[in-house]
Amino acid sequence: MQFQQLQYFVAVAETRHFTRAADLVHVAQPSLSQQIKALERELGADLFLRARGNITLTDAGEALLPLARRILADADTARHEVQELAQLRSGRVRLGATPSVCTGLLPDVLRAFHDRYPGIRLLIEEGGSHDLVRELARGALDLALVVLPLPTPSPALTTVELLREDLVVVSSPDAAAPGRGRTVRIADLEGERLVMFRHGYDLRELTVAACRAEGFEPDFAVEGGEMDAVLGFVRAGLGVAVVPRMVATRSGRGLRVTPLARPGLHRTIALAHRSDVAPPRAARELQRRLLER
Repeated sequence: MQFQQLQYFVAVAETRHFTRAADLVHVAQPSLSQQIKALERELGADLFLRARGNITLTDAGEALLPLARRILADADTARHEVQELAQLRSGRVRLGATPSVCTGLLPDVLRAFHDRYPGIRLLIEEGGSHDLVRELARGALDLALVVLPLPTPSPALTTVELLREDLVVVSSPDAAAPGRGRTVRIADLEGERLVMFRHGYDLRELTVAACRAEGFEPDFAVEGGEMDAVLGFVRAGLGVAVVPRMVATRSGRGLRVTPLARPGLHRTIALAHRSDVAPPRAARELQRRLLER
């Protein structure tokens, strides 16, 4: 008994027509008929009652059909499982993240993932949450680390919160410390020159909104930078910036780090993927490691 013969048998049983079954399994009809006859000889019983325009299952055919379907299903499961394992030896994961998350959260997680699965290519795309959501929706990313709440909530995305992170104020040690003590109030930033991120940056929107809530417009010394540029400008004494604590901790050399006074500012990082498409196995493994970090 051959696997292919069982495929042909199930196709005929489901279509009740040899020609349509042959089209379904992409084989010539005479070849399909020959394989069915060979299967019947192997089993020692007819599987179909063949009458012009009417193909029905014999008792033997009825007995074989659920078993054949189970064998084919088990073979598909085995193929799928092996392919899933193979994906962990090769392949790629397309991960989007905001620049601050790339700087603060990802390096340690990606190093551990790469050590465990060296054959998987990690393709990282940096961008604001709005851009990353758009890239997820069009299938250009498998996963994305975004800041909640999303700029445009989408029912087509599934998000899982990873962490809630404090924001802090960074400044040059050579400049006067912002605020009047060990912490900085948002109101203390009035009159300070800020080094500000480019438009579309989640941190820009959050900082500007907090200043306006205190009744003033922030004063920008420099604006339009990515995370590394902003930190470099602050080190050079061009102004102060509001950044995630994780970034300040990892990249804080040459910077004064001052917490914000309560209630402070916070941001929530979430892992997002499309709801209608399951991420590839390698992406799901990276997702698991991020959630367990």
